[in-house]
This record gives sequence, C-alpha cells and structure tokens, in this order.
Amino acid sequence: MSSVHDGHRARLKKAFLERPDMFWDHQLLELLLFYAVPRRDTNPLAHALLDRFGSLSGVLDATAEELAKVEGVGESAIVLLKAAKELSGRYLTSRTSPGEPVTNTQEAFRQLRSYFFGARNERVCLLCMDGKGKNLGIRVVAEGNVNAAPITIRSVVENALALNATHVVVAHNHISGVALPSEADIATTVRLYQVLESVDITLVDHLIFSDDDMVSMRKSGVDLRSGGQKR
Repeated sequence: MSSVHDGHRARLKKAFLERPDMFWDHQLLELLLFYAVPRRDTNPLAHALLDRFGSLSGVLDATAEELAKVEGVGESAIVLLKAAKELSGRYLTSRTSPGEPVTNTQEAFRQLRSYFFGARNERVCLLCMDGKGKNLGIRVVAEGNVNAAPITIRSVVENALALNATHVVVAHNHISGVALPSEADIATTVRLYQVLESVDITLVDHLIFSDDDMVSMRKSGVDLRSGGQKR
C-alpha cells in the first residue's frame, strides 16, 4: 500500500535533484529523514530538530544521546544523521591530497579545515611540506577534550621528520568559538619554532580554527623569531 506522503516525497526528491542549492535547512533534513522514517511526515520532525539544536550544524554535532531525546527520533534516524556528518567530513578530507601546493595562508586553511569539521574536542594537526610548499601529508598529532589539546613538541618534530618535511604549519582548534591565540598558544608556538629550527625545519605559521573562522598567528603580527612579540 502506498503512503499518503509518497506524492510529496517524490516531488521533494525531484526538486532537490533539480536545484539542491535552493533548499532550506529544514527541507534538507526532511529529505534525509525520508530514509529513516518511511511512513511519517518528516517535516515536523525536521523543524523539531532545528528548534532543539538551533541550526543544521547543531543537529549534526549533537550526540546520539541528545538526538534520542527528540520525540520521533529513533535509532535509524540517529545513525543516518551521524553518518551524514561523518560522510561530510570525509568528503572534505578526500578533496585534500598530498602533492597539492600550499602557497598561502588561505590554501593552508583549505587543506586543514576538514580535520576540524564538527570537532567537539580540541585537536592539533600538522601540515608537512617540502621546500617548494608541496603537501607531504597532514597528521593529527594530539587529541584533547573540550578545554585543551596539549601541543606535544616531540610528536610534532617526530611527524615532521618522518615525512622529510622542511616546512610545517601547525593548527589547532578552539571549541570556545573564539579563534584568537592565547598567551599559552603563543608561548608554546615560540618554543616549537625554536625546536624545529634546531633540526632545520621552518615553522611557517600556527593557525587557530573555531567553527568556520581561522586566525593566523603570522598574519596577526606574532613574530616567532623574536620571542612571540608582535611586530
């Protein structure tokens, strides 16, 4: 027996394939939930999720336990939403491959941002390059909690040497929503610059991510060679 919602679902699928960029967030959620909730109108559920978590990113970032508290959200819907987020992050990562040149700060941002996509805890990543700026690989060198991820200098140096890097960019994220470097960030970066310099590796920059925002220490005027003083 066909559902009374079949006609609506068929129209929404057709509209999405023709103009996906014209869909509102609630429509995308409604469409996605078709595949987890086969015999119900998923429009009210999409609105309930957005109301509860504030945004599409809030819905995808929510834990399984948080999602389960929304009436109508079962295991299938939770798995689908978590898979959608994981797939999105892996899509972004797959578009960045070793061998791509890193010619400026924006290019470093583009190649690193997928590693912080939807992150709920702080982490530290290392972009390794040769003398011509070619991406030799990106490594996650530290994982932390919502408050901090310690930058382990030994781990950074070991990963840079393992990839035969001569230039590196360090990046970490702030869960607080503020991408500005702290005094501790600057002090650690200065020490890291000095240690890397002793093994003939140049620390090009330290990028701090927060959601879709990014702050470059170098562009902010922090001179690592002079003890972290601003130029």
